Amino acid sequence: MIERIVVVDADITTERVDAIVNAANVALCGGGGVDGAIHSAAGPALLEECRTRGGCPPGSAVVTHGYGLPATWVIHAVGPVWSGGGMGEAETLRSAYHASMARAREIGAASVSFPAISCGVYRYPLPDGARIALEAVAECLAHAGAPSTVRFCCPDDAVRHAFERALAELAA
Repeated sequence: MIERIVVVDADITTERVDAIVNAANVALCGGGGVDGAIHSAAGPALLEECRTRGGCPPGSAVVTHGYGLPATWVIHAVGPVWSGGGMGEAETLRSAYHASMARAREIGAASVSFPAISCGVYRYPLPDGARIALEAVAECLAHAGAPSTVRFCCPDDAVRHAFERALAELAA
């Protein structure tokens, strides 16, 4: 399943895939980082649809249309805010990736692009976040109907290196 995962230098808002994953907040109202960039690129209709969802708890994911984005769908996944590691953050992060992959299967997405959920504004340690992300996605790729391609969009060298290292360790 590892061969279906690709780590790329990319702006997730420009990805031409069936679905992109948004590192969302619980209110689904846009914010900083990836969330703000996706809302800005998609346009105001995205926020309007998000307001109809009633929020999304950490570890879960919901789907909306992509509106002004090249991607048809946006999967809004809420990861944990890092609080030192003793508050179930790893389990919540893993759950956010599993939920995102489940939503991708439900909408029939053949290709999905992910950011590093919780590793920016929410301060999740990048090496651990990358490892959890790749393990969770690899687990999900074994299910029938899973996307044929999963891309991890890395906005800078630090994120890309962390995901490349984690992918190499997972493949070993």
